[in-house]
Amino acid sequence: MRYRIALYLFIPFLFACSSSEQSGPAKASAELILSNARVYTLAWPDPRPNGQLAASAPYQTSWFPDASAIAISAGKIVAVGGRAEMEQWRGDNTRLVDLQGATVVPGLVDTHSHVFQLGLSLNRVSLYGIATEAEAVALIAERARSVPAGDWIIGQGWDEGKWADHYPDKRLLTQAVPDHPVFMRSLHSFAGWTNQAGLDRAGISAATPVPSGGEMRLGPDGEPNGLFLNRAVPLIEDAIPAMNDTQLRANALSGLRQMAADGYVTIHDAGLNSDEMRVLQQLEDEGELPIRVYAMLSVRDEPLAREWLVRGPDTDTEGMLVTRSVKAFYDGALGSRGARLLEDYSDRPGHRGVSGDNYGFNQALTQQMMLAGFQVGIHAIGDAGNRETLAFLESVQQVDPGQRDGRHRIEHAQVMHPGDIGLPGLQRVILSMQPPHAVEDKAWAEERLGPARIKGAYAWRDLRMRGAMIVFNADNPGSDHSIFYGMHAALTRRDKAAEPIGGWYPEQAFNIDEIVRAYTRWAAYAGFREKETGVIKPGMWADLTVMDIDPFVLSESSPGGLLDGRIRMTLVAGNVVFEASP
Repeated sequence: MRYRIALYLFIPFLFACSSSEQSGPAKASAELILSNARVYTLAWPDPRPNGQLAASAPYQTSWFPDASAIAISAGKIVAVGGRAEMEQWRGDNTRLVDLQGATVVPGLVDTHSHVFQLGLSLNRVSLYGIATEAEAVALIAERARSVPAGDWIIGQGWDEGKWADHYPDKRLLTQAVPDHPVFMRSLHSFAGWTNQAGLDRAGISAATPVPSGGEMRLGPDGEPNGLFLNRAVPLIEDAIPAMNDTQLRANALSGLRQMAADGYVTIHDAGLNSDEMRVLQQLEDEGELPIRVYAMLSVRDEPLAREWLVRGPDTDTEGMLVTRSVKAFYDGALGSRGARLLEDYSDRPGHRGVSGDNYGFNQALTQQMMLAGFQVGIHAIGDAGNRETLAFLESVQQVDPGQRDGRHRIEHAQVMHPGDIGLPGLQRVILSMQPPHAVEDKAWAEERLGPARIKGAYAWRDLRMRGAMIVFNADNPGSDHSIFYGMHAALTRRDKAAEPIGGWYPEQAFNIDEIVRAYTRWAAYAGFREKETGVIKPGMWADLTVMDIDPFVLSESSPGGLLDGRIRMTLVAGNVVFEASP
């Protein structure tokens, strides 16, 4: 399953705890002690840019954990070491958990997520992995049999990249489902597919104006054929009735609980609108957020952005909901040929994608938000899109040199011209990248870019060698956000079927030390929280992830075994927010 429901609950073995009589002042005791674990603290220095491990890393002929127990009190780590060091923290009310050899790492952070869409996708018709139009239509038709006529049916997950040379249209879908408006959102949301009932409900015809940067495909009769690309997707999606706060709340909690079950202690939600922010604020006020949310406001929601422009960014890091970042779009996606390229697409001469003002990038408002103290994360995928985004960030840095310390980000940074690879490091721009995208896009990416340009795509090692900081995520629900899939993709450059043999451009792979940091320690820095989390040591937040495999050891002995991992426990501020049983 793409989204693992937390059914495999793990009840840790608890052993009796009692403290001996002591004289003198009462000693402090921990609320929780995790023991008999393989703890990787990440307290040693980063690997060098070429991947060479730090001399103090817990590695000799193979990896080994650098601690076996952790004591927690008042939401923070108070001690790290072995069982003997934990004795002084045992008290009458201390809960001791024997992890039976499970691995503990700093809490995982998903630095580019869409939790409302994730929660919604758990209840939509899943089209993930569907290979043909006929299969997708059959699934929608099956759902239609249990839905009242006239009600919308929503599907999600068909791959706009793989299907780009044979995009579907409304004909088969309309024949199979004539009485329900249908919207089928693509894997990365840059394409939408509907039937005639959907077009009629949305009032869309050949005369409907198409937004700049979008494409509405027409059929032989000159009327819309049901396929929308890039900035035209909202033409049909916006016709779906808006959800009320109760529905939004349910989606948010469903998505957040799923992320907790999958080991994540924090998500960076990339592109929140006014309704979503209102619901998240309510959940925080009520103490209902199960994991931390680092909010990235959508610049496309101009009223929301201007409201926060007056308020200014949150300056604390302690809240479960922290708002100090904004999300903007510079270009489209490579799969739908919307990413802006410097030269023509190899498989479509004369076409270079869309970007900038033509794609709804509000440069003036984005700059205002930056100058007001907000971190910005800009979606940029093509080599032209990335070059122009870096030029924009540099222009703001020239206005205010302090912006170099703003930890601004490029979301995806998928294709870079060789001459631009060193710019993110020079400008101190963080690159938020997706290991699953590399192994999923490999089937068609080289067709889009050709054999020369592809070498500058998904080029994690080259970028790190030139000084860039990289954080990893899955852009969920666009890709499977399983940490085990992400680690496997980043380490092997192979998909879940272990293809291709040897890996796809394996020279760009990361080692396991870099990979775990990209989901933890480096991710903490991207959210201005490196002083609170990302390392397991006294004084840091007790945000921890427990898994049933040792990814460090498996990375060398059996990389394919990473895909078999499962989360055993997730802790946020010392509270167990997910716990699995055998």
